[in-house]
Amino acid sequence: MGTDAEPLVSEVHPQRAWEILSADTAAVLVDVRTQPEWTFVGGPDLSALGRDAIRLEWKSWPGMSQNPTFVGALLEQARPLPSAFLFLCRSGARSLDAAQAVASALDERGHHVPCINVAEGFEGDLDAEEKRGGLNGWKARGLAWRQS
Repeated sequence: MGTDAEPLVSEVHPQRAWEILSADTAAVLVDVRTQPEWTFVGGPDLSALGRDAIRLEWKSWPGMSQNPTFVGALLEQARPLPSAFLFLCRSGARSLDAAQAVASALDERGHHVPCINVAEGFEGDLDAEEKRGGLNGWKARGLAWRQS
């Protein structure tokens, strides 16, 4: 059970997320963005690590309604449970919500799997011109990615 002294979800920057995934073959990256984002913006490329990210929408386009089956679907896809879940979205907000939901569900079941939010997300924060992808985030930090 989580406590205030020990948060259910921690957070790392994209480079640290890559390091964790590189060092720990049992850690899983969960891309919680939408199908249009995966298709038109691209996504992390983990092929150098011999695996893929799990793509599962936390919220669905166009209404951005929350996926009510997210937690169950993720835990079904990630069997056996990984050593850690790393969650990624566009900027780090949706992925934090998804990470908290999964961490709570795992905690309720007595499972101790770290849930880690990837701060900055895939595209990062808005720059001075209100555009993403150049200021920070997975892409801007030069980590492996590919476009569909």
